[in-house]
Amino acid sequence: MDKRTIISISRQYGSGGREVAQLLAKKTGFHLYDRQIIDSAAKELGISNWTEEQLKALETSEPAPLGFIPFYSFGAAEGPSDTSMFVAESKIIRQLAKSGSCIILGRCGDFVLRDFSKHYSFFICADDDFRTERGRTEYDGKTLQEIKTEDQKRADYYEYYTGERWGQPEKYSLSINASKIPLDKAADLIIRYVELLQA
Repeated sequence: MDKRTIISISRQYGSGGREVAQLLAKKTGFHLYDRQIIDSAAKELGISNWTEEQLKALETSEPAPLGFIPFYSFGAAEGPSDTSMFVAESKIIRQLAKSGSCIILGRCGDFVLRDFSKHYSFFICADDDFRTERGRTEYDGKTLQEIKTEDQKRADYYEYYTGERWGQPEKYSLSINASKIPLDKAADLIIRYVELLQA
């Protein structure tokens, strides 16, 4: 892969997308960023002692106010809010992408980095049986309905901030059904796909 390669991964809940990102980071040596982005955004907003649950409470799925332009109006808010948190996260994601090759997991990374050259976005999905089994074994017995509720939260969050629908295959470089391929091979597929585009 090129020295400057940026990969963003979005995923359905229970699809194994986080594991794919972790495997990809091991295989490429790229830094993987997810929760660190929240921590950095919190520090930028002057929040030093909040729990992750409190920080996540800043993220809302209520309709965006009229005239809201996603992530472009940096520095507009006076205090921590759902919008200022997203703006801070987006700024950090773009700074990370400018600093070198990396993998961004979630955080609307595909949208935030859509104008970056050498940026490749992937969506990891899986069928209901696969996610039901992972809910039982990997997510403390979550039911398929609970898994789909988490998906709806992700979709609402994405649409609130980007104005676009989450998970639309045409928005990504490639969508991968992880129930059809081992997670390790899914990471290999991403590497090979990026290498083909860069050849």
